[in-house]
Amino acid sequence: MLELAGLIIFGILAQWVAWKFKIPAILPLILIGLAVGPIATLYTEDGTKLIEPIWNGEYGLFPGESLFYFVSLAISIILFEGGLTLRRGEVLNVGPVIVKLITVAVIITFFGAGIAAHFIFGLSWQISFLFAALIIVTGPTVITPILRNIPLKKDVSAILKWEGILIDPIGALVAVLVFEFISAGEGHEFTQVALAEFGKIVLFGFTFGFTFAHALGFCIKKNIIPHYLLNVFTLATVLGVFVLADLFAHESGLLAVVVMGMVLGNINLPNIKELLYFKESLSVLLISILFILLSANINIDDLLLIYNWDALFLFVAVVFLVRPMGVFLSSFRSSLKFNEKLFISWVGPRGIVAAGIASLFGLKLASQGIEGAQYITPLVFMIVLGTVLLNATTARGFAKLVGVFLTSSEGILIIGASSISRLIGAYLKKNNRHVVLVDNNRINVRKAKELGLEAIEGSVYADDLGNNIELNDVGYLMALTGNTDINKTAISKFQKHFGENGSFRVVSSDEMSDPENNPQEGLFSHTDDYIKLTEVARKFPQIQEIELNSQEHYSGLIEITKADDDIIPLFVKDNEGDLSIIPSNSQEVQIEAGNMLVYLGKTIETEILKESTDLGEIVSKDDKDEEDKN
Repeated sequence: MLELAGLIIFGILAQWVAWKFKIPAILPLILIGLAVGPIATLYTEDGTKLIEPIWNGEYGLFPGESLFYFVSLAISIILFEGGLTLRRGEVLNVGPVIVKLITVAVIITFFGAGIAAHFIFGLSWQISFLFAALIIVTGPTVITPILRNIPLKKDVSAILKWEGILIDPIGALVAVLVFEFISAGEGHEFTQVALAEFGKIVLFGFTFGFTFAHALGFCIKKNIIPHYLLNVFTLATVLGVFVLADLFAHESGLLAVVVMGMVLGNINLPNIKELLYFKESLSVLLISILFILLSANINIDDLLLIYNWDALFLFVAVVFLVRPMGVFLSSFRSSLKFNEKLFISWVGPRGIVAAGIASLFGLKLASQGIEGAQYITPLVFMIVLGTVLLNATTARGFAKLVGVFLTSSEGILIIGASSISRLIGAYLKKNNRHVVLVDNNRINVRKAKELGLEAIEGSVYADDLGNNIELNDVGYLMALTGNTDINKTAISKFQKHFGENGSFRVVSSDEMSDPENNPQEGLFSHTDDYIKLTEVARKFPQIQEIELNSQEHYSGLIEITKADDDIIPLFVKDNEGDLSIIPSNSQEVQIEAGNMLVYLGKTIETEILKESTDLGEIVSKDDKDEEDKN
């Protein structure tokens, strides 16, 4: 009982430490596992582990092969959760580089690492290529915490993020197939028996995953499953599909659950977010337990196997030769700059799938008496721990060194994707500002995307918005919804994440009627709330620019906008084209000759306009009844 309770407590504590110090959770989890496992034998009186995962006749958590079963089921749930996060549209937009990274780079890693393992460590070709297959993956659970704290160009972050997500199932599949080559046909690896196993894995994996995903989706849409049973029923289905597929073809269960997750994530389920939150929480718990167990299960003799210069040479070959070769060949003739390719080459930490499947396959092959199988688990753990430690400690400094670190966060996050938000967002995008709209109204998000704007379906009350690595370059926050509580929540909750350069919200109707109650974070004008903004956008759906001669000229125009209900000041554009958000205390803005006042509404007749940007198609008559429900 004490061991089991300690396992869970230490696991969750490691997750908290990882969050607190902004490091991948895998790092403290593996270190804890090693400390209570093989390293513990060096300081305990009787030379035993503090946690013994497998029953040794006297003590242990799992009897016989039960640990294998637990690891398999846990990995199936983790891979299913990863599959759920994949969106077909997002995958299609990441460009040819990501496609090559999960094809060309995979092939290079497979053969390059396999050859290195064979010649450096003297392993058989079969074991060498199994090792290579296991280290293909770069898990998102490891990359995300690293990238979350490094402001990078959006394209670089997106490539690393999607490589991590997409390569998980690919790496798992390749590892499964190589494992079957080794274990099928009683040692006659490259036989018709092995090829038949290949085919069975792919056939049953895709068939069961696709079929049960649609069946479960049908049950959810038709409300056949009560709401309070939805999460646990889905969990039971995932485990059932995994086991059932495995009965028809060994190791096809992993592929089946990945396919099932990917299909479910793309069939527009009404409760997909609830499923994601549940599976994410479950994955955190399972990852915590799994890594400590797998690390603790390693014996001190296994660690001594790689306590030599050969292990270091293999690590250097994989990290500093094979990985960069794969990245540079995959990004050949792409729009990526040399320094961006260099950074992507540097950031390639291995994660849960590599460690989990390595332990599972390593133990299975060792029990079968396959020569060299005892090297699989310690070598893969060396790569996992080494890459995580290297990237977690050096990624930020390396980003600054090669010049991909964003020194200023100029992106703008707009809370709300209503007609006025889309109008402003379109103008900002036209002026080369990275702008992202967030709204929990699916229709608003869809309309924004139709205009070519980046839009996220989400809520300010959810916790996952701050974890979105694609918002790394955001330094301005604009809350533009019709709900004052939402606007205030957005400011208080996310100004540290996204408002380092400024956090603003539209004033409420109460604040607008009270000149003495002008909030510090007020946006655009003290006399214009969300309703007035929307009304002006409907009457005059255009954003215009007028050249300024002096500070006095600007002040005069601001007074005109206060007196005219059909004109609202938005931004000031400087001589280099950079935009500054006008706060509600608009007279405090400093102006230089040649600056432009950007405003919404009708033309100011007393001046000649420099530019008029007609975005009338953004606002239609249908928007009259539209309400921002963010």
